[in-house]
Amino acid sequence: MAEANVVVEESLQSIHVVKAFTNELFELVRFKKSIGEVVKIAIQAARYRGLFVSFVIFALFGGIVAVGWYGALLVQNNQLSVGELFSFIIYTSFIGGSIAGLGDIYTQLQRSIGASERLLEILDQTDEAELPSATSVKINGDIDFLHVNFAYPSRPDFEVLKDLNFSIKAGEKIALVGQSGSGKSTIINLLLRFYPVSDGSITADGFNIQSFSLTDYRKNIGIVPQEVILFGGTIRENIAYGNPTATEQEIVEAARKANAFEFIESFPEKFDTVVGERGVKLSGGQRQRIAIARAILKDPAILILDEATSSLDSHSEYQVQQALEKLMEGRTSIIIAHRLSTIKKVDRIFVINQGQLAEMGSHAELTQVNNGLYSNLLKMQLHEQ
Repeated sequence: MAEANVVVEESLQSIHVVKAFTNELFELVRFKKSIGEVVKIAIQAARYRGLFVSFVIFALFGGIVAVGWYGALLVQNNQLSVGELFSFIIYTSFIGGSIAGLGDIYTQLQRSIGASERLLEILDQTDEAELPSATSVKINGDIDFLHVNFAYPSRPDFEVLKDLNFSIKAGEKIALVGQSGSGKSTIINLLLRFYPVSDGSITADGFNIQSFSLTDYRKNIGIVPQEVILFGGTIRENIAYGNPTATEQEIVEAARKANAFEFIESFPEKFDTVVGERGVKLSGGQRQRIAIARAILKDPAILILDEATSSLDSHSEYQVQQALEKLMEGRTSIIIAHRLSTIKKVDRIFVINQGQLAEMGSHAELTQVNNGLYSNLLKMQLHEQ
């Protein structure tokens, strides 16, 4: 049943794709197939239950007849009173009725096992290792990757990062550049401690990041993702997600810094506007600016920007870019860049190639490298434009 529900959920969430490719019939057939499996199992279970219940009813009435017949003989021979005979018949009915109920109990048990299987899988997952929380860990923003090797648990034989070494100073703006699959997002995943490092170490302010309490450590990191996920509450709640204890004034100030205040004020409900599930009632640029306001409110020491302007039009991109520049002031900023035009103002550019640091330098320095990876990427993008 859960598998059949997944088909419905996927179809409804991706309804635009289904319509665009006119695959309504395909999804219908897929759902019918899943429901067919459910019906097949239900009929099989009902058949066994029917046989079991039929057997119990036959045994029950057979038992009552046997008790009645034998009891009548005993009454006739004055070995048993009529009251005792009735007692036996009633006991037999109770016992038979209870046994007949076992069929339904078994079915409910099977249904419960099926329903709890996924839940138990989640409960069996090991928690993230959490150290005791310190008073208040405030990281300055010095980051070092020292001989880092990493392979994802799902693909242990394929190393994504190979002996990666680099240092970022506090307050420095860094851009990670490279082809898809080069390991840019993996670097961010390791920095956020979503995965443990296979070999080597990552340090913040000279301390191994594994030595910090996970909660205290992540409080120092803010992220503005490429695909912004908003929660189905109000704009105020989504901005306050960066700091749930923030005052109304702080939320408004964060919205101003993110260039979001004007469009929020243009809505009839203003900050109480409901954004809809996953923020569907807002445009891409509006969602991005709310995500930036959320990051501003968190006030992190380390800021991660996963190409926050890649899917925006020129006007929205300009507004978001301005908001990002305000957000990056005085923070260690790591930008994953797909469009190289957005990273000319950074202090240094790290070119990642097949999990290793291939080139490093400013935009001006790297463009001077003959047949360099960065200059080739730049030429390809200029040629595409």
